[in-house]
Amino acid sequence: MATEWGTTRLAARMMEQTHDRAGTGASDGPVALAQTATVPPTAGDTGRRRVVAAYVALTKPRIIELLLVTTIPAMFVAARGIPPVWLMIATTLGGAAAAGSANAVNCWVDRDIDALMARTAHRPLVRSEVPPRNALVFGVVLGAVSFAWLALTVNLLAATLAITANLFYVLVYTMGLKRRTAQNIVIGGAAGCVPVLVGWAAVTGTVELPALLLFAIVFAWTPPHFWALALRYRRDYARAGVPMMPVVVGVTETARQILLYTVLLVTLTLMFGALAQLGLLYLISASALGAGYVVSSVRLWREPSAAAAHSSFRYSITYIALLFAAMAVDVTLPPLL
Repeated sequence: MATEWGTTRLAARMMEQTHDRAGTGASDGPVALAQTATVPPTAGDTGRRRVVAAYVALTKPRIIELLLVTTIPAMFVAARGIPPVWLMIATTLGGAAAAGSANAVNCWVDRDIDALMARTAHRPLVRSEVPPRNALVFGVVLGAVSFAWLALTVNLLAATLAITANLFYVLVYTMGLKRRTAQNIVIGGAAGCVPVLVGWAAVTGTVELPALLLFAIVFAWTPPHFWALALRYRRDYARAGVPMMPVVVGVTETARQILLYTVLLVTLTLMFGALAQLGLLYLISASALGAGYVVSSVRLWREPSAAAAHSSFRYSITYIALLFAAMAVDVTLPPLL
């Protein structure tokens, strides 16, 4: 017994000495844990985060958000209420991937002119944050994944519409029209109208007349929205040799075209209310929002300044978001009349 007790005490004393030399004694446990928890990230972790952020930036998330603003309400109108949650999630993910794919390839094609414009000089390819070949492969793979995802989780029509918009944006707008004609955004903007068709097809499996009118609404909205931005950055586009409307026809004529398209847009939104049999909530919202947009466009036409162009551009974003939100709410709530 004495021998065993002595042996035990000797072993305990040796363990204490070992812990003391290592600096990990029992009393240091909480301190050691706290020190471990506050270890700063390594250079490798920071580098990986930057790479991920660069690839995300290639997809132009803000543009994707704007496209989804029209997709989900279109699904509400097609369903005449709230669509299945899983269907909305699947369509949103697939649509975001499809749009991100087109945007990434757009960055690859336009990397030469992006370097000449202050507005786009921060993009990943201009700053050499992503190798050009990698950006192209990323965009193509993301497009293939989006098609497969939509085909498997939504339906083949939605997948086909999404990939068609992808190809149209890259081949027709980016590679074909953008550097050749002032009507580039009018024709090429059709790619940004397809998400409403994707949303409608996701719910119904078809593309019906109301969906086509939704397409026309976004089609009419795109030129005044983008030309207001182009007015602010016309010197950038001129420097890069891109024939955007303000560069080709001047500020005054561009402002006039914005007003004309705005009037057409408001007319189409009121027609949609009747065709889709929407209620008083949508009618009031479309009328009020449309009146505000016309006032903004008239102000820009009378005084085509950078400030007025910026105001018109910002209002156009608010307009399209609230207009489509009004559609979704209108078909969800009980009719007011």
